[in-house]
Amino acid sequence: MSRRGLALFAAMSVIWGMPYLFIKIAVGGVPVSVLVLARVLIGAALLLPIALRRGQFAALRGAWRWVAAFAFVEITFPWIVLSEAERSISSSLSGLLLASVPIIIALLGLLLRVGDRLSPIRWIGLLIGLGGVALLAGPNLIGAHASGAVARSVGEVLFVALCYAIGPLIANRKLDGVPSVALTAASLSIAAVAYAPLAALDWPSSVPSAKVLASIVGLAVICTAAAFLIFFRLIAEVGPARASVVTYINPAIAVSLGVAVLGERVTPTMLLTFGTILVGSVLATRPSGRQADRAGEARPAVARRPAGRPVEVTPAGALLAEQDCG
Repeated sequence: MSRRGLALFAAMSVIWGMPYLFIKIAVGGVPVSVLVLARVLIGAALLLPIALRRGQFAALRGAWRWVAAFAFVEITFPWIVLSEAERSISSSLSGLLLASVPIIIALLGLLLRVGDRLSPIRWIGLLIGLGGVALLAGPNLIGAHASGAVARSVGEVLFVALCYAIGPLIANRKLDGVPSVALTAASLSIAAVAYAPLAALDWPSSVPSAKVLASIVGLAVICTAAAFLIFFRLIAEVGPARASVVTYINPAIAVSLGVAVLGERVTPTMLLTFGTILVGSVLATRPSGRQADRAGEARPAVARRPAGRPVEVTPAGALLAEQDCG
C-alpha cells in the first residue's frame, strides 16, 4: 500500500470511529430528529454541488425508486434509530454492536444465495461471529441487569446493523454504475425531506451548547460529507477489498474515544466478544480461492473519466466495502 493509501486508510479508520462519540454528545443537547436533520442537511449541502459540477445526476434517471429505497435503508431509518439508541447505551457499546455488520452481510448472502457458496472456513467464521454477537447483545437484552430502555436500544442498534447490511445489496444489485457521490448526495437529500417534519415538531426553544453544536458540525462535515469523499478516494487508491478492512478497525476507535473522552466503562467481556466478532467477520467474509484470484487481478471499480476529471467510484466498488459511518 502506498503512503497515500496508508494516510487515507488511517484517516478513515479514525473518522468512522468518531460518529458514535459525536452522537452521544449531541443527543444530550438536542432532540434526535433535529440532530439527524442537521447532519443530512449539512452533508447534502456539501456533496450536492460536487455531484452537480461533475454532471453525475444524469446517471440517476430511471433509478429514483431504488435510490429512495437505498436512502431509507442506509440513511433515513438507521441514523435516526442509532441516535435514539445512544440516549440509553454507551457509544462504545453501539460501536461494538455495529461490528456485526459483516456477519449479517455474510448471513444475508447465504439466505439470498448471493455470491459463492460458503466454504467450511466461512461457515465456522459465521458461527463464531454470530456467537460473539449473542454474547455481546444477550446480557443486555435478557440478562439479569438488562433494563427495558437498554434492551430496546440494543435491539435498535442491531436493527441498524441489519439496515447497513441490506443497503449495499440494493446499491450493488440495482444501482451499479451510479456514481457514489451522486447517490450519497441524493440519499442525504431524501433523508432531509423525511426528517424535516419531525424536526419541526421537536425544534429546541434555545440554542444548544457550543459542545453540542461542535458535535453536530463534526458529525455532518467530518463523518458524513468528508468521510464519503475520502472513502471513495481510498477505494480508488487501494481497491474495495483493502478498503473494507476499515470496518474491522473503527469499532476499536469508537471504544477508545468513548473511554478517553466520555469516561465510558468497557468490561473484559465486551472486549472479548468484540474479538470474537472480529475473528468471525474476517473468516466469514474471506474470499474463496476463485474470488481471491479475481480480486488480485481486478482493478478497483472506478468509472472511466476524461483526463483531469475526478475519479468516480461506483457502488459496485464502494458500498459492499463500506459499512457506513454510524
